[in-house]
Amino acid sequence: MTTQDVHAPATERESASRRTGRWIDDWDAEDETFWRDGGRKIARRNLGISVFAEFLGFAVWALWSIVVPQLNSVGFSFTIDQQFWLIAVPSLVGATLRIPYTFAVPMFGGRNWTVVSALLLLVPTGLLAWVVTRPDTSFGVMLLVAATAGVGGGNFASSMANISFFFPQKEKGKALGLNAAGGNLGTAAVQFAVPIVIGAGAGIALDRAGLMMIPLILVAGLLAWRCMDNLAFAKADFKAFAAAARNKHTWVISFLYIGTFGSFIGYSGVFPTLLKGQFPQMTLSIAFLGALVGSLARPIGGIVADRVGGARVTTVSFLVMAIGALGTIIALDSGSFALFFGSFIVLFIATGVGNGSTYRMIPAVFTGRPKAAAGCIGIAGAVGAFGGFLIPRGFAASTQLFDSLIPALYVFIGIYLVMALTTWSVYRRSGTPIAQARI
Repeated sequence: MTTQDVHAPATERESASRRTGRWIDDWDAEDETFWRDGGRKIARRNLGISVFAEFLGFAVWALWSIVVPQLNSVGFSFTIDQQFWLIAVPSLVGATLRIPYTFAVPMFGGRNWTVVSALLLLVPTGLLAWVVTRPDTSFGVMLLVAATAGVGGGNFASSMANISFFFPQKEKGKALGLNAAGGNLGTAAVQFAVPIVIGAGAGIALDRAGLMMIPLILVAGLLAWRCMDNLAFAKADFKAFAAAARNKHTWVISFLYIGTFGSFIGYSGVFPTLLKGQFPQMTLSIAFLGALVGSLARPIGGIVADRVGGARVTTVSFLVMAIGALGTIIALDSGSFALFFGSFIVLFIATGVGNGSTYRMIPAVFTGRPKAAAGCIGIAGAVGAFGGFLIPRGFAASTQLFDSLIPALYVFIGIYLVMALTTWSVYRRSGTPIAQARI
């Protein structure tokens, strides 16, 4: 018996066989006796720490969204296009890392990888704290430093993969929903806290945006090391990914997820910069409200989808997103801050609801094929995150070509309508076999 076993509660010692390195050899969450006699407690402990680590991952991923609007006020002289690049590139890197991060859990162990992935966040935060105090830093170096923040986006995939192994099927949805929502809240938290921290005292101290994260990252790494577990049975299932990649519905859902989760990440990234550029008299401290309502709306989307069907909720979400984008256009034409802010709040709520409902569609589409469903979740999560890159670059191109954000918003409206039509025609149109399954 290991040292960890000696100090573990009796129920945990009886329910799981451990070896050194906090590896659990015997784990059967579907066994009700096992689950009741200690399995649930172990799973929930791992979930709690995973949520905290993922929360910090999202926070680091979003750091540049709130730092970029302030760079020129501390001596930098970046163009609008360069600013949108600095916002977009962390999403691009984060989306790319999601697939390898998913396989890292079965390769190294969930607890081990949580320690590593948490401590990796020290790289982007430390570099950010260094470069923002040097206004002579070239744009190329700044872009490279911003790219390192993408490791925070990869954390979502590994965290979701790890937690899925701990819980029985009947509780998996709730656990993953809590894990995802807790992570998403990191975006709102950092956009709320950073303006306060960097503005405390005289002047603006942008280096504090990175420094404030370092103690929390160290705590997350320590908690994961001391309190999380590795599951020996968690193995990489490349066949599941292959099966999902061959199924057309994986790519349909991935396309839809670009519109829901991708829009959430993309708008979260650009919202502070858009506020600063269009309404400079307004404080950036209100920008966090968008990411906050979007995060809180995610579980609501899943709950409503359980009752009326994920495809129906997703279709409505896209239509509401189109309405929100149209409201933003009207606000920009009229110069109305209230309408601009309100329209973006509508956008964020719709993206959050759509996140939950689109994820809810996956097990319904892949009924009886849980491995293919798991593969689809991994692929869709990675592909969807690319929306966080496309939206900032869309606004950048619109500003460069037309000196206005409005053309980009019209393009987004068109895409949302296409996505709504796609959802309806594939999953809701009467007469199709899959529509009878109430996806």
